[in-house]
Amino acid sequence: MGGAKGVEKPAGAEDWCYQFGNKSAFDLKAPKKSPLALRMVVLAMTMLCGVFICSMCMKQLGSESWSRIVKIEVAQQPCNKSIVPPSEVQFVHYPQPITYSRDECMCNPVRFFTIISSQRSGSGWFETLLNSHINVSSNGEIFSAKERRSNISSIIKTLDKVYNLDWNSSASKNECTAATGFKWMLNQGLVANHADIVDYFNRRGVSAIFLFRRNLLRQLVSQLANNHDRYLKQLNGTHKAHVHTRDEANILAKYKPRLNTTSLIWQLKQADEYTRVALQNLKSIRHITIYYEDLISNRTKLVDVLDFLKVPRRKLVSRHVKIHTRPLSEQIENWDEVYSALNGTEYESFLNADYRI
Repeated sequence: MGGAKGVEKPAGAEDWCYQFGNKSAFDLKAPKKSPLALRMVVLAMTMLCGVFICSMCMKQLGSESWSRIVKIEVAQQPCNKSIVPPSEVQFVHYPQPITYSRDECMCNPVRFFTIISSQRSGSGWFETLLNSHINVSSNGEIFSAKERRSNISSIIKTLDKVYNLDWNSSASKNECTAATGFKWMLNQGLVANHADIVDYFNRRGVSAIFLFRRNLLRQLVSQLANNHDRYLKQLNGTHKAHVHTRDEANILAKYKPRLNTTSLIWQLKQADEYTRVALQNLKSIRHITIYYEDLISNRTKLVDVLDFLKVPRRKLVSRHVKIHTRPLSEQIENWDEVYSALNGTEYESFLNADYRI
């Protein structure tokens, strides 16, 4: 109209926008589409975007991190404790170690125990028997290291690590263990901290296996022979407290200690009193008491221990070979003097209380 030849076409990038907005540029009519079809297209695109975002997140986390998240979610599911008798609840545990996952065994109940003993009482042999059980882990004499028993805080820290199943040793069964513990000598911080230890054991539901020898004279001979080899290292320059062959046992058994008969009765009395007082202080812990001599002469005593730990009965084996198998009269250099010193005393029974090997 009136000389206007029309609207001039904008230049550059605005050209397309202008034409797109100008109805005359495209004389197209929007096709009629079904609202349902449009919704399905939107839903499909949303799902595809969700899958893409999820896959990118998994790549960022990595498979290991993702599996950890899944395991944490599973671990939070409570274990069924209704099958545990009320009297046993205190002694049944479901540890969640921080160094690994118990996986499918995380709801397998675990019993906590400690073998309480004194040196040369057969505890090493006894522990190997327990460790031959597929469901039992006894982690050795962990408090032989002085720094672990330097104070009660160090002791508690070590105990927590053991009973959380985070203690790593050759005996660890880890995921599916049903009973876990270790060996503790009376003179390794146990007697010195007995009140705190009793409190910890009763609070955490730890059971004790008291293992001692009746014949303190035989125990003394074994201690002296072990100390002798500690310095001489008779087996190819190596000290061995326990052996696995008869030849090695025979070499160590050749040594015959000479006992000081003047102080012998005092030594035996001191050892007896030390153990008696210790057991008196620890008696409030759930415990079973066994003696080395009984285990030697009657292996059914091991069944009592397995029942005490509530683990399945099975045959237990050990590679340990006993060192001193002969009568005491053949193992003590000054036997006649020792016999005269103890004959007629309260320790007279030690002279003849031998057992069959």
